[in-house]
Amino acid sequence: MNVRDRFTKVLGRIYMNGMSRDGSPAVPIQSGVLPWRLKGAKKLEIMLVTGRRSGRWLIPKGWPMPGRSLADSAAQEAFEEAGIKGAVDPKPIGTFRHAKQHLLLGRMEIDILVHPLAVQRELDDWPERGERSRKWFSVNQAATRVESDDLRKLIVRFGKELKARSLI
Repeated sequence: MNVRDRFTKVLGRIYMNGMSRDGSPAVPIQSGVLPWRLKGAKKLEIMLVTGRRSGRWLIPKGWPMPGRSLADSAAQEAFEEAGIKGAVDPKPIGTFRHAKQHLLLGRMEIDILVHPLAVQRELDDWPERGERSRKWFSVNQAATRVESDDLRKLIVRFGKELKARSLI
């Protein structure tokens, strides 16, 4: 068995055969951010990025990083994938399930824990600039651009919550 096959086998055991506390198969977790800003006369905008391989609109997300909280890991992903920095809320606003195409393991489902990120800076250059696009959308536009129904609902609910708190 070559190194790649061994590596794939180990990753498969970790990600596909993990068990939750109740004995059911575990779903891997990633953390993500829902980047937002107020534009002009209190108009809420949501930033989405394209997937590297798929080109689909989604939120910045990635695997948890050792020594960092899930919120801090998500904020780092926002910098790497979208070139944005801001205040990340340590309290998540929800989760959604995402089908990811892993290079070695193939299709796998993961749960994304989403933290709001109030964007304070947009950088002209960032690590994945040549691999992704980023764009600001209204709440309704962002909701129609993402493929996940659960992410769509999360975006709409977040917009309503900000409005209810009189932030927009």
